[in-house]
Amino acid sequence: MFDIEEELKKLPAKPGVYLMHDKKDTIIYVGKAISLKNRVRQYFQSSRNLTPKIQQMVAHIAWFEYIVVDSEMEALVLECNLIKEHRPKYNTMLKDDKSYPYIKVTINEAYPRVLYAHKAKKDKAKYFGPYTSGYAVKETLELLRKTYCYRNCNKQLPTDIGKDRPCLYYHIGQCKAPCQGYISEEEYQKNIAEVLEFLNGNYKIMTKRLTESMLAASEALEFEKAAEYRDLLHAVKKLSEQQKASDTAGSNRDIIAFATAGDEAVVQVFFIREGKMLGREHFYLTGVENEERADIMTNFIKQYYAGTPYIPKELLLGVAMKPEDEALIGDWLSAKRGSKVKLLVPQKGDKERLVELAEKNASMVLQQDSEKIKREEAKTIGAVKQIAKWLDLPQITRMESYDISNTSGFESVGSMVVFENGKAKKSDYRKFKIKTVVGPDDYASMKEVLTRRFLHGKREEEEMAASGISGEYGSFTRYPDLILMDGGRGQVNIALEVLDELGITDVAVCGMVKDDHHRTRGLYFNNVEIPIDTASEAFKLITRIQDETHRFAIEYHRSLRGKAQVRSILDDIEGIGAVRRRALMKKFESLEAVKAAGVEELAALPEMNRAAAEKVYEFFHEKEE
Repeated sequence: MFDIEEELKKLPAKPGVYLMHDKKDTIIYVGKAISLKNRVRQYFQSSRNLTPKIQQMVAHIAWFEYIVVDSEMEALVLECNLIKEHRPKYNTMLKDDKSYPYIKVTINEAYPRVLYAHKAKKDKAKYFGPYTSGYAVKETLELLRKTYCYRNCNKQLPTDIGKDRPCLYYHIGQCKAPCQGYISEEEYQKNIAEVLEFLNGNYKIMTKRLTESMLAASEALEFEKAAEYRDLLHAVKKLSEQQKASDTAGSNRDIIAFATAGDEAVVQVFFIREGKMLGREHFYLTGVENEERADIMTNFIKQYYAGTPYIPKELLLGVAMKPEDEALIGDWLSAKRGSKVKLLVPQKGDKERLVELAEKNASMVLQQDSEKIKREEAKTIGAVKQIAKWLDLPQITRMESYDISNTSGFESVGSMVVFENGKAKKSDYRKFKIKTVVGPDDYASMKEVLTRRFLHGKREEEEMAASGISGEYGSFTRYPDLILMDGGRGQVNIALEVLDELGITDVAVCGMVKDDHHRTRGLYFNNVEIPIDTASEAFKLITRIQDETHRFAIEYHRSLRGKAQVRSILDDIEGIGAVRRRALMKKFESLEAVKAAGVEELAALPEMNRAAAEKVYEFFHEKEE
């Protein structure tokens, strides 16, 4: 038994990270401290100085653990990693997990390539970005390729020159074929130098080149080619127009501000690179109610910049948004960047105007999205609450649904899908090959699937008990609050029978009762059919779960068939290979029909002979004896 008071006495006065656990062993909060002894003890003293959210969190703490590190900087880094890994309920969380593309130029190669990159790596290449629009990056690369005709292949040049024929890009005029030696390294590098100028924001060189090419083609009466150059010129002008929003300093900085409403916040970030605004993006935070503005900004900076490879020279922040531990965060960002990073709150001029603009944009996004957020919650959490109300259950968090799919009983598979808080949790989906049931017996197959699922959970619990682990060990130990069966009384009774046999008493089971058109008309629960509002979000959620369960089962079954991996009991018969098995499956509707057929009927199939037919007949009838 974890004695909090005793454990508080053992806390060291050293820097580190602490993790708060609830009674289910779920990590509900992660924090860092210069002194673990002082910081953690504060949670369990007078609650007067704690926010309502932290008071609620403390009420759910069953035990805590901590990790001692050598410095506050190490504690900050570890805290960021643990928050991202565990996403604790009571931490202010960045909801978006976005990554931004780069343009990569392999300047370390004799014949450099210009590529779309998902991450900036330390590989001696030159990276431009990050850009907020992947589509814009692809448009830019297409424009550059059509203008400068560089290579994108993986050939090792100049070693591989002349080894293969030129590729399709050469034949359509979008590569100068350096792999054939059709362009010198000096000329190729000159083109790449112009590409680098363009990516650095100098559009004049490309504009001049395209204008000259267009006029030359026109004078040579090559009007189609001239039109192509004209279109490329329009694309360059369009791109340059998008870059005109700028500040006067010409440096790299992110402008960050946010707006809040209740427990939600929207953070707006403007990306300024070489004085030009490359784009903007907004992010959602949850758990911000009663949080100080500086704390909200601190949480955003730590979570966002822990996951992005590019750190600008400056972060411009809104009023009262500068983190309390500004020096520590500045040192952390500087270490990640490799040079000094400043956190500034501008008081006047263009910089202040940009911060105000970011805050106004955040307010506008928050206002526009408030209804969207409400609708999304109604479809998920609100719908789950409605289902719980229909069934008179105190709370539903996790729901599981099952389905059986087979081809005339020759192969049966089962599927398990999981929804948590109204959203699909695909990491917990599971597939089952039916092992003990012969023929299209959905009830027996469902019993096998449910038995295997909950037996697996029981085994995991026993392993945990043996090793001294508490809480949740794996996805199977996480029992559902509700099982949704795709059927009425029969399916429900199968599930209840399995749970009863295994001694599991705290899992509710309800069935989906169909009308004459196979549409759900109600829920079968506790021997009563409960009518449901078919226009409600709860009904739509039930339908989504039902459809997803069918899709997952059918998709699994098809994948097995497509890979020719479906195994039938017929494969156990000597002399029956894939061709004869398929013929039997096509001719007879089920294994029962094959079993009932006589030798003459079996031998009548073109793919069969009498010896094979006798083997099939003997196989089934010997089993009966």
